[in-house]
Amino acid sequence: MSPFARVVALTAAAAALAVAAVVGVVTLQTDPVPSAAAPPKAREGAPPLTLELGVRSDPEAVALRRAARLYADGKRAQAGRAFARLDSVEARVGQAFAAWPDGTIDRMNRLAGLHAQDAVVQLNLGVALLWAGLPGADDAWRAAASSEPDSGYAVAAGNLLHPEYAPGLPVFVTTARPPQGLDGLRPAAQLELLRRNAARAVEGKLLYGVALQKLGRQRSAERVFAAAAREAPGDVEAQVAAAVARFDKARPAEAFSRLGPLSRKFPERATVRFHLGLLLLWSGEVKEARVQLLRATTVEPGSALARAARTYLAELDKAGV
Repeated sequence: MSPFARVVALTAAAAALAVAAVVGVVTLQTDPVPSAAAPPKAREGAPPLTLELGVRSDPEAVALRRAARLYADGKRAQAGRAFARLDSVEARVGQAFAAWPDGTIDRMNRLAGLHAQDAVVQLNLGVALLWAGLPGADDAWRAAASSEPDSGYAVAAGNLLHPEYAPGLPVFVTTARPPQGLDGLRPAAQLELLRRNAARAVEGKLLYGVALQKLGRQRSAERVFAAAAREAPGDVEAQVAAAVARFDKARPAEAFSRLGPLSRKFPERATVRFHLGLLLLWSGEVKEARVQLLRATTVEPGSALARAARTYLAELDKAGV
């Protein structure tokens, strides 16, 4: 498969997920807003557990993933025993959740007192409070985002703090060619190869930045893309990547204000229109997103990004939004 074809194949899956998320956002935006005075209500079942382990493959990470799968499958007693055999903050969070609801909130509050700067504690504390119908979830999620802003926990906290946006963050779509041999490496080795290549060329920076985004390391990706933009001021992909990486649900204007001028500087390049459409889609602005995605298909009709834009448009049609 060619690099361009790979872009479209990967984008097809991303499009389906993004549009499904947008449908939920649009539904939320049209639902009646509950009264602010209404007391929070406890939710049924056990709360979801979030452990962000990145590309770690050490024995502790392998065991944590196994225990987390048991928890997600509803095998909480087995998960609790698996977490109890481990010695890490993540394992103690898992133990507290596996015992739900018996003592979970107390244990999570104690962990938050001991590990106030650990985003894994603050994020999951907020989820536990939400599930129990107790106040304070938003404060815990803001603490998670501020304590480790360059992490998947910050991305997850943003999802919870800003449900008016689609979950996650839009990932830049590059047509840069991946280095030979990348597919045969383990995730950590892939990331290291991309990091080394980023030091040598703009295309390498784009690929490395995308990998960082997919790991939830948005601030690191922003720095890498910004370096690419400085190195190649006339490269449209580098400039668009730097703009997209600035997308923040708390401050969305920072990204949009940079993409707008690029649409005038590069009026015939699909990547500008495509990514503007992507950011609008993430914001739930479906009508405006359609306009930009359609323009991406016309300015460079034979390009990989034009095909990617058509994939998104087809998914929107299928979803009826």
